[in-house]
Order: sequence, then C-alpha cells, then structure tokens
Amino acid sequence: MLNFFKKNAALVWAKKHVQKTAEFKKNSEKNQEALLLSLVKTAQKTLFGREHDFENIRSVKEFQEKVPVADYEDLKPYIERVKKGQANILWTETPEYFAKTSGTTSGSKYIPISKEGMPFQIAGAQSALFHYIAQKNNADFVNGKMIFLQGSPEMEEVFGIKTGRLSGIVAHHIPAYLQKNRLPSWNTNIMEDWEAKVDKIIEETEHENMTLISGIPPWLVMYFEKLTEKHGKKIKQLFPNLQLLVTGGVNYEPYRDKMEDLLGGKVDIIQTFPASEGFFAFQDDYTKEGLLLLTNHGIFYEFIPLEEYGKPGARRLTLKDVELHKDYALILTTNSGLWAYSIGDVVRFINKEPYRILVSGRTKHFTSAFGEHVIGFEVEEAMKAALEKHPAQITEFHLAPQVNPTEGLPYHEWLIEFEKEPEDLEVFRNELDHQLRERNTYYDDLITGNILQQLHISSLKKNAFHEYAKSQGKLGGQNKTPRLANDRKIADLLEIYKL
Repeated sequence: MLNFFKKNAALVWAKKHVQKTAEFKKNSEKNQEALLLSLVKTAQKTLFGREHDFENIRSVKEFQEKVPVADYEDLKPYIERVKKGQANILWTETPEYFAKTSGTTSGSKYIPISKEGMPFQIAGAQSALFHYIAQKNNADFVNGKMIFLQGSPEMEEVFGIKTGRLSGIVAHHIPAYLQKNRLPSWNTNIMEDWEAKVDKIIEETEHENMTLISGIPPWLVMYFEKLTEKHGKKIKQLFPNLQLLVTGGVNYEPYRDKMEDLLGGKVDIIQTFPASEGFFAFQDDYTKEGLLLLTNHGIFYEFIPLEEYGKPGARRLTLKDVELHKDYALILTTNSGLWAYSIGDVVRFINKEPYRILVSGRTKHFTSAFGEHVIGFEVEEAMKAALEKHPAQITEFHLAPQVNPTEGLPYHEWLIEFEKEPEDLEVFRNELDHQLRERNTYYDDLITGNILQQLHISSLKKNAFHEYAKSQGKLGGQNKTPRLANDRKIADLLEIYKL
C-alpha cells in the first residue's frame, strides 16, 4: 500500500510541476532581465556592489558596462575575504556552503553557495525527475533502490562555512521520501579511495532491486564493468527493474554504445548539466536531444561567441541575441554572488522555444596549435559518426597536437583506448579524419593546404585512462580526463600506455 501511495503521489506531483514550468519556458527573455536587476538591487550594499556602482544600474547594458567578465582569479580576492567569515562582500550574507573544486592555476577553488542558491541545486534535479515521470506516466522507480555515485558527504568548516564537494553537499538535501531507498551507506560514501569505494558499493548494491542509478558516464562504466566481471552478466540481468540512468558532468554520447553493451537492455537516460556554480539545464524530454536551460533558477546568463572569447570588445549576448548551432562561452551571474563569471563551459543552442542547449566543450579544452580551434563537441561528434560507419567500442580518448614529429608534417594524435578495435584501423582513421574535416573547416583547410597531415591514432592498453587518472590522484566521481588539449602534457604521460 505504501509503495502504491508513493508512486501515485509522485505522478500527481510531477504533472503539477510540469504545468507550473510552462510560464518560465514562454517568458525566459523577460524573466532573465528582471532577475538580473533583482540580483543587482539585492547586492547594492555589498563590497562588490559598491565598487561596481550597482546603485545606478538600471539595465542589462549598464550592468555589462560596469561589471567586466571575471574568472575565479578575478573574484579570488573577494572570496578570500568571504572565507574569513566576512559578510556583505559578494552577497549580502556569508554563504551557506563552499563547494570545493580542484582548480588549475588557482589551486582549490571555493565556490560560494548561498542560502538562496542551495534550493535551486536540489530543485533542478527534482525538476528533471518530475519531467521524466510526467512524460513517461510512470514512477515505478521510486519504490526501488537508488544509487548516486558521488563524492564524500563529509564536510569541513572554513570560518564556520560548511565546505565540501558539491555532490557531497547535495547528499545532505535529498528529500526524506527518497532517503530510505538510497544507497550506498554513509560509511561507504565517505570513503576517499575511489577503487575501494566502488568495490564496497558493489557489495551493497549487487543483490538489491536497483531502479535508478546516477553518476558521470566514465564512473558509471567503471561500476558496471566491475559488476559484469564479478557476475558474468549484463546489468539488466542483475537489475531487471533498472529503469533510469541520470548522468551529468560530461557529454553522454561518446559513452552510449559502451553503456548499451554493458546494460544489455532498455534503460531510459536523463542528461543533466549541474555544476558547483548552479544547476543550469536538464533533458526535459528524455526521447530528444538537448537540455532545457533553467532561466528561472536564480542565474542570469550571458553568452560570448566562442571565436570572440578572451578578446577585447567581445560581445556579451543575452538570450534574445543568440543564434542556433553556434558555440558560446557561458557567463553567469548568480544569487550566490558570482558576477559575470566565466565558468569555462561552451554551449550551443539547438532550440529557442523553449531554449535548449548542448554542452559543446570547455573554453580551455581545445586544440588550436595550428589555428584550427577544434573543440570538444566537434571531436565527439566526429568520433560518434566514425563509429557508426565502422563499429568499435571506445573506453576513452584524448586528442593532442604533434607539432614536431620526427618525420613528415605535423598532425593531430588521437590516443584511444579501445574496448573493441574496428575491423580495419586504417579505414577507421581515414573516416575519423574525414568526419573532423566535415565539422571544422579550418582543420580541413590545413589538411588541404599541406600544413597538416591526416590524424594519427595511437592505441592504448586496457585501463590506460584509469591508470593515468590514478597516477595523477584524479580517481573519483567528479574527475574526468579532458578529451582534447592544446599541448602534449597529458599525451606525454599517456605514452607509457601505448600498445
């Protein structure tokens, strides 16, 4: 009886929720400007607000004139003051949390999450599930066990501000009605050794009625592989009632074939776009490509055309100005005190009514040693198309330029860990090169003009990327190896894994 009640209650809540979201989908442009002016007004008396004349900002244009685009290094002096417990710096109060992330130039980053911002982190995930339930007209999964492959929920305090990984922070806010169904246990979740943690998760889940599993794709693959190796069965044989995978963090498409092979049966997929800075988008129609941009979740968005990003006078566009199928650097202003903040993600709009996006790359993850500016979306789509024509299974790959080869012209090197190689690797190489040329005219021009030779493929040993991540101390639920780079730092470290 209780299970029947939970399932039907979820269906009722889901349908009501989807009806409520219709308004923001229709009025995104208007709501976004009103949101920005509301954020500015709230923060007028903060240190940042006083320094940037918030009191006299009356429009998006005036905001853009007074507040430059910033990265973490630009905001770090303010965040350091917030870390010491000072209020009224970036936002009116000290944050409720700091989401601690690993940085590159900045070391660890401390991303503030305010009391106003935290509910939207939870609401984004809930909304994704409600849209799925309403569309599917099925909430059976709420009565089974659910697992979230995530970071440790243990937190430290920085001058009284609770600090930890975002996924660990979110673990403290999972609704009560889901807590009894949730795995793994607290003691397993707080384990720091990722390999040992996955082994323990398998012990706790392998004989349970798993219905929903969530995590970033490479770590879902790792969990599924260990399960299949242990039991000699596909995941749907082990978990016949598994209904739903919820993924985020990286593009799911390059993992789809591998995941389908491991699953061995039909499982629905919801892709999401969460980050420490906010929950930005989710797949509101699990049968179609694209993520619904959440324009009513305390975040004002700007978009810089990727080809202009980092250049003087780069245009800062709002929703009304964006074009379909163009790449934009994503800029955020949030109700946690991030102002015109460049998060480093690149998005591409595929729909405007409502606004739906694809995450097409990272501003710092590209290959342009020869002026080609190849981005993540292009290499992932090229790989997907090549695999469709010449079937193979890919565990992971990394693209890097080879500027000074021992002989011949420079080239792009693709370091690929194959689960199953294509029937003819040379034919596959030619197809992959062709597909990338189709997607990037600059790369095509370089090949045509004999500036570059065709790409090279270097096959890597099994578990190469796993061992590389382990050697760098980057095993864990939120870490992922960049798919491409503009130098050979990662490529050189992968040399020892070449076949």
